[in-house]
Amino acid sequence: MNTGKYIFAQVIDFIPRYQFDKLVKKYKGDWHAKELSCYNQLLQLLFGQITCCDSLRDICMCLEAHSGILYHLGIRKHVTHSSLSRANENRDYRIYEELGMYLIGIVRPMYSNTKVAEITIDNVLYALDSTTISTSIVLAAWALGKYSKGAVKMHTLLDLRGSIPANIHITDGKWHDSNELDNIVPEPLAFYMMDKAYVDLLALYRFHKAGAYWISRPKDNMRYEVTDHRHDFDPSTGICGDFNIRLTTFRSKKLYPETIRMVTYHDSEMDNDVVFITNNFEISALEVANLYRHRWDIEVFFKWVKQNIVVKTLWGYSENAVRTHLWVAIIAYLLIAKIKADYKSPYSITEVATLIRISALEKVDLRDLITKPKNSIIQKQNVKELTLFDDFY
Repeated sequence: MNTGKYIFAQVIDFIPRYQFDKLVKKYKGDWHAKELSCYNQLLQLLFGQITCCDSLRDICMCLEAHSGILYHLGIRKHVTHSSLSRANENRDYRIYEELGMYLIGIVRPMYSNTKVAEITIDNVLYALDSTTISTSIVLAAWALGKYSKGAVKMHTLLDLRGSIPANIHITDGKWHDSNELDNIVPEPLAFYMMDKAYVDLLALYRFHKAGAYWISRPKDNMRYEVTDHRHDFDPSTGICGDFNIRLTTFRSKKLYPETIRMVTYHDSEMDNDVVFITNNFEISALEVANLYRHRWDIEVFFKWVKQNIVVKTLWGYSENAVRTHLWVAIIAYLLIAKIKADYKSPYSITEVATLIRISALEKVDLRDLITKPKNSIIQKQNVKELTLFDDFY
C-alpha cells in the first residue's frame, strides 16, 4: 500500500531503476559526482516537469522551500540551480535518451489495442511530424534555424493507438523533415501518415519495397499521368475520385518507378478538394482519407506536450542540456501514460497529468486519486477529449 506517501514519491516508483542504474554505469554518469547523482538529477528535473516549473531556479527554490519533506519525496537533497545546470551541461544525455526509449518499449504495448475513430483496419498506425522550439541563436549557437534564428526540432513518430511516441529524434532547426525518413526502419504492413514535406520519392520507395504503407499529400510540382480509374466508391461520402497514376518526369520515374494511388476528397465544410497519394491499393478510398485525418493527432500530441510539460522554455542552451531537458520531458509523459494504463484510469492522459500536478505534494493514494468514478464530473459536462484540427487534412 502507498498510504502516507506523497503523490510525487508514488509517481517515481514507476521509474525502472535497475535499467536506469545500468545506463548510468554505461555512460559513467556518476563519475566524480558528490552531492548530485544522476538519479537525483532525474528526480529534480521530473519534479520540474510534473509541477510545470519554468526554470531550474524555480525547481531549486521549490525544493529548498520543502527541504523538510525531500527525503519522503525520494529526493536526497536540494542543490543550487548552478549545480543542476552543470549536471545538465556535462552528463551524457544518452542516459535519459535510452531510458526514454526503454519506457517507450514498455508503454506502447499497453495501448496497442486502442481503437482509432473511423478506422476499421488492425494495422499499426503511425503519424510522422516535427515541432519546432524557438531559442536564442546567441546562447544556442549549435541550434541553427531559418532566417538566422535559433531553433530546435523534435521529430516524432507517433503510434496513433494511444498517442505514444515510437521514436523521437532531436535536431537543429535546419534539419529538413524529409531527412527523418532515412532514420526510420519501415515496419511491414504498418501505415505511415505524413504531410507533403516528407515526400522524398527515394525514401518512400524504400518504404514500399519493405512492405510498409504510406499516405501523404502530393507536392504542387508533381508531374504524373493517370493510368486507371476506380469506381468502387460512394460519392456521398465526399470521395470525388480514385485513380492509379505514374510519375512522368525522368528523375521522379527513376526514384519511384511503380504505380501510385491518388484519392480526391471534397471537404464540404471548407469547400475545397483535398488530394492524397498512397502506395496501398487495398483499403477503401474513404479509409485513405480517414487515415490521413488522424495525422493531425500528432499535432494534438505536440500541443499537449507544450501545455502540460515544460518544453517551450529551455532549461539550458548547450546541445547536451537541451537533449537532456527534452528527453526528461518525454519520460514524464511516458510515466503518466504508464500510470494511467497500469491503474486503468477512466481519465484521459491530460486529466491524469493535471491531477498529479495539483496533488504532487499531497499524501493520498495515487490509485484512488486517478480511478475514482468521474460520472458526476465529466459525463455531466458532455465534453469530449481535445481533438484539434478535426476539419483539416
